[in-house]
Amino acid sequence: MQNSEQKRALSISDKTNFYPLRWFVLLILGITVVYPLLHLLDRSTVVDGGRSLRNYLHFWNWNAPFLDALWGSVWISVASVFFAGIIGVSLAFLFERVDLPAKSFLSAVATLPIVLPPLVGVVAFVFLWGESGIIPRFLQFAFELSAPPFYLEGLSAIIFIHAYSFYVYFFLFTRAAFQRMDGATIEAAQSLGASYFTILARVIFPQLRPAISSAAILVFMISMASFSAPFLFGGEYRVLTVEIYNSKLQGDMPMAMTQSVMLGVISLLFLFLNLQTESEASGTGQKGVPLPPRPIQRVLYRRIALFIAVVVSLILASPHLTLLLLSFAQNGSWTSQIIPETFTLANYTSLFFNHKVSEPIMNSSMMAVLATTMNFIIALAAAFWITQRRWRAGRVAEVMIMIPWAIPGTVVAIALIVVFNTGHWFTAGAILVGSFWILPLAYFIRHLPIVYRAAHAAFSRLDPFQEEAALSLGGSAWLTFRKVIFPAVRPGVMAGVLLAMVMSLGEFVSSILLYTFTNRPISMAILNEMRLLNLGTAAAYGVMLTIIIFVITWLANRWDE
Repeated sequence: MQNSEQKRALSISDKTNFYPLRWFVLLILGITVVYPLLHLLDRSTVVDGGRSLRNYLHFWNWNAPFLDALWGSVWISVASVFFAGIIGVSLAFLFERVDLPAKSFLSAVATLPIVLPPLVGVVAFVFLWGESGIIPRFLQFAFELSAPPFYLEGLSAIIFIHAYSFYVYFFLFTRAAFQRMDGATIEAAQSLGASYFTILARVIFPQLRPAISSAAILVFMISMASFSAPFLFGGEYRVLTVEIYNSKLQGDMPMAMTQSVMLGVISLLFLFLNLQTESEASGTGQKGVPLPPRPIQRVLYRRIALFIAVVVSLILASPHLTLLLLSFAQNGSWTSQIIPETFTLANYTSLFFNHKVSEPIMNSSMMAVLATTMNFIIALAAAFWITQRRWRAGRVAEVMIMIPWAIPGTVVAIALIVVFNTGHWFTAGAILVGSFWILPLAYFIRHLPIVYRAAHAAFSRLDPFQEEAALSLGGSAWLTFRKVIFPAVRPGVMAGVLLAMVMSLGEFVSSILLYTFTNRPISMAILNEMRLLNLGTAAAYGVMLTIIIFVITWLANRWDE
């Protein structure tokens, strides 16, 4: 059976080979992904014109601050996994095992954090929980205190924000596992007299473990790469991503390169663990019908559950509501008050009619379109050849594509700075650092894995006999691809393209290291307005970006249906 499939694949391949396209994909991946990272590694070992590991020895010096930043990043990531896991798994358990009132509405609310771009979410927490935030000021006024009783800062602030932002991954992964769970095993344990704790520990948890492990590794990777929360709330607490930025800002590029290599190595290790966990999870699917959620019988308990649901919904939506409120505040009107006293539509009118204010929106949109267009071309071609043509170099190409999934944005930015601060034959001698094109390139590299995975999944579901039938009827290779293959995979591929565009629009980590005045994106406009204390304009930018991302995410879900 396998030999016949291979012969059929080879016969089709003979009719539809686009060898130049294969080499074009490998060339682009080599130039944009592999070469910058290898060049970064190479340059990090150059000291005073010779080869030396001096920078690495300095990094691992116990008396140097860089090792503290590494352990700080690891500790934050572990704590983020712990707290996000508790929240996400608990919510998934409640949604699937208890018949909550207004479950559909609560499901939408529970995924709200994923709509907020990282920087916008952190800015919302600054407005809400920062030293001059609404809640600390309200408590100071309510209890007639001389200073706020507490506010978010340092380590606790970063973990708090990460727990809010990343619990969604545990919630989605674990809820999907609950929906695939075999309820017959739970019923069998109950019939044998097992206690509920025993069932939870020995029946339910083993079936959830692959999903929880995948979410934990993913959240650890994201936390290690986190920049926005440590940058705005970290204070004296050191993390490696911010230290890379500080080293570059202070002109210490050798140490910035060394720190980037160390962070990249750790990230690649966890990418490997993530892929291994996904592979194991794919082979442990359960069969059967899950048990229906338990209804809440007593009226009092249903009212209590509804009250708790409302409170939790308000808590989860509070960052979004805060952004919306402050987006109408007049710049400079919010000083010592609990909430602004002067509101205006000027912040929004300037977004549409003031060229200076609207320019970052246009820049981000243009760069996102450019990046995702290239993502679409490379990911579609690679996924097609890897899944449909048994490409011998496909595994190598797939690894090259997935590397940016793990590499943090700071590492990608430093690698691009190191490589493209001089001209090359593949840039026609142009220096990309300091130009408009460096950011679309960074966005392309960062989000290529998202489009590829969507395209790979779409092609994996494709019926190969559709192509064979079209070719047997005399259709050319290009006509078959355009009329038969692409329409079949288009919904899944476009869902990935739209999600990549969403992430490009809100990209902050690589932007802060690479942007120039001519390509200033929305994320940098938000940060600049915050520094100028134009909080209303900053919030309006955040609301506009959130709305755009919500609409694109909704379209992506519609495409994927």
